Amino acid sequence: MHQPVSSEPPRKTHAPTSGKSFPRSNLNSGSTESKIVPFEKPALEKPVLDKPVLEKPALDKPLENLYRTSDTPPVAIESPSSSSQSALPQSESEQGFVPVLKNRNFLTLWGGQVFSQLADKVYLVLMIALIASRFQADDQPISGWVSSTMVAFTIPAILFGSIAGVYVDRWSKKGVLVVTNLLRGLLVVALPPLLWFVKDWGNWGTTPVGFVLLLGVTFLVSTLTQFFAPAEQSVIPLIVEKRHLLSANSLYTTTMMASVIVGFAVGEPLLALADQLVAGFGISDLGKEIVVGGGYALAGMILLLLKTGEQKSDSPVEQPHVFQDIKDGLKYLSVQAHVRAALLQLVILFSIFAALSVLAVRLAEVMPEIKSSQFGFLLAAGGVGMAIGAALLGNFGQKISHNRFGVYGSLGMAASLVGLAFTYHHLWLSLLAIALTGFFAAAIGIPMQTTIQQETPEDMRGKVFGLQNNAVNVALSLPLVLAGVGESLLGLKVVFLILAGAALAGGGLTWYISRDQNS
Repeated sequence: MHQPVSSEPPRKTHAPTSGKSFPRSNLNSGSTESKIVPFEKPALEKPVLDKPVLEKPALDKPLENLYRTSDTPPVAIESPSSSSQSALPQSESEQGFVPVLKNRNFLTLWGGQVFSQLADKVYLVLMIALIASRFQADDQPISGWVSSTMVAFTIPAILFGSIAGVYVDRWSKKGVLVVTNLLRGLLVVALPPLLWFVKDWGNWGTTPVGFVLLLGVTFLVSTLTQFFAPAEQSVIPLIVEKRHLLSANSLYTTTMMASVIVGFAVGEPLLALADQLVAGFGISDLGKEIVVGGGYALAGMILLLLKTGEQKSDSPVEQPHVFQDIKDGLKYLSVQAHVRAALLQLVILFSIFAALSVLAVRLAEVMPEIKSSQFGFLLAAGGVGMAIGAALLGNFGQKISHNRFGVYGSLGMAASLVGLAFTYHHLWLSLLAIALTGFFAAAIGIPMQTTIQQETPEDMRGKVFGLQNNAVNVALSLPLVLAGVGESLLGLKVVFLILAGAALAGGGLTWYISRDQNS
């Protein structure tokens, strides 16, 4: 750029101090994009010495773009909400959920999440209904069939969680959200004609071909879910301003827990009602699939309205080097203490909740007030506690650091589990302890997820969220086996105390890893 000059008589001048190049180390925020250095003279242009310089050259970009730190890297994507970031600071009345609920793009994503999450939960109920009506014999337990279905649903999460995140970084995130939902809906709706087509094919070994087909569809649905999950997490920071991410994640978590409660509670009567309504049109055994497949399809159509601000690049998209990209994600986690600590604490949190979901059956069995088949009431108490915690956190939690939430939440969760270890024979005390466990789990999970979103560059989010998805799915799988074995060998009290120790260890680990950056 050329420097403006004055018309006064010439005199000897020195280059202004502001003409020194800004240190490029301060501009390196993890991106390889070129940056404008303020007040830097062109390399080939001779300085003007015959006239004094009385004005500072104008900047081509705002100063705020030149002072980015490593946790807010510049990206090639412009958030739709970025136009409001240059406004004056918001008043206290616009904290909490209010600004998030005014964000049309977030409402669109939230609406898609509601239908997609409900379809996910009711899908498992649909599988159980299909097994009971088509494959289970009268004198045969259903547990073996259901276990096989759960394995088919879990394997893609372990195999493809990290790989999916690599591709999400290179693909249109909106496209991934829309296509994965529409394809899942199509697979579910196609189940009845496919099962009718293979009904006379006999067995494959000792397994009916129809059940093998059911496992294959479940495997594909779960594989598509592995792409949907990191894309959804990566979109939230694109459409929500950084200062509102905690509230947005609170709504996200509340919806997720509500879908678990509502999906499992009303799934069976909802599918039965759908069959009755569809039978009135002369079509039998299709209502259940229409409800679940329609939920996925409706989520996909809602997400078509989403505007993420992603920009198409004219240059060809680089093909992913899958294992190298996964290695890059692991390397990023190794040097980002806050993100690594948050991810580890989320893994521990989900491990504890997976163990509680198994122990809830045994817990209901030893309580004289309820039957073992009513263990869902205990899980619902944890969901209610988490929903209350998420609501309070979203409204009033912006002024407390995320690491402090992690420590306090771990202490509270450990205390609740210790209380449960000594009160599990009493229904109401156990319900209170489980609800408090869910409440403090919200104080851990939501700030930790927000930390990962805030401090991860856009071009690394898919990789990091893919690794998170993979780690969480492993964390959900192992306790399903270990918790039952531990309870049979050690008893409920000892297992609950072990889980309390794990919660304390998670809080201590988060503090230890992040202490240097905090100081």
